[in-house]
Amino acid sequence: MAQSIQRGDLLSLEDYHERRPEMRREVLAHKASRQVAIGDHATLYFEDRLTIQYQIQEMLRIERIFESQAVEEELAAYNPLIPDGDNLKATFMLEYEDINERRAALSLLKGIEDCVWVRTGDHDKVYALADEDLDRSNDDKTSAVHFLRFQMSPAMVETAQAGEAIAFGIDHEHYRLSVDPVSEATRANLARDFD
Repeated sequence: MAQSIQRGDLLSLEDYHERRPEMRREVLAHKASRQVAIGDHATLYFEDRLTIQYQIQEMLRIERIFESQAVEEELAAYNPLIPDGDNLKATFMLEYEDINERRAALSLLKGIEDCVWVRTGDHDKVYALADEDLDRSNDDKTSAVHFLRFQMSPAMVETAQAGEAIAFGIDHEHYRLSVDPVSEATRANLARDFD
């Protein structure tokens, strides 16, 4: 199970500036097999300790945050996005380049965040728990970005770790697609989230 990130795990702004190009290359390579496109407009970007540490370092850099309390606030905001050993956590994005198409789709796809599922092996689908920190949708539309937790049973975790297929999909009335199974590289990468 991944440990939460502590202040001592973070680089100073100066050190991060020096190591940023190398870390960016490492994280981008790592993320390549941690994303699942479900159709043309929905993508799951799976988080883990490395991706979250990079996000925290980037936020500290962009906002020039170095005061202890502000750093602790960033840690408190981002640490819940690290998998706990019996789940997968993902940023779910609805991606439409055209602003008018995006506006129409976000209205049509209201509630889609509750329709995203995972399945390992022959187990039943498990639907994601969406936006546990705050509601990102309203009566008129869904948000383009959601944070999802796929809470797995011990049997599902065991199946994933044993190398059986992992599938993801969406069962929304206006967006019903799946990726069954994900690539072996993605399956292997995600299975490590249960260690």
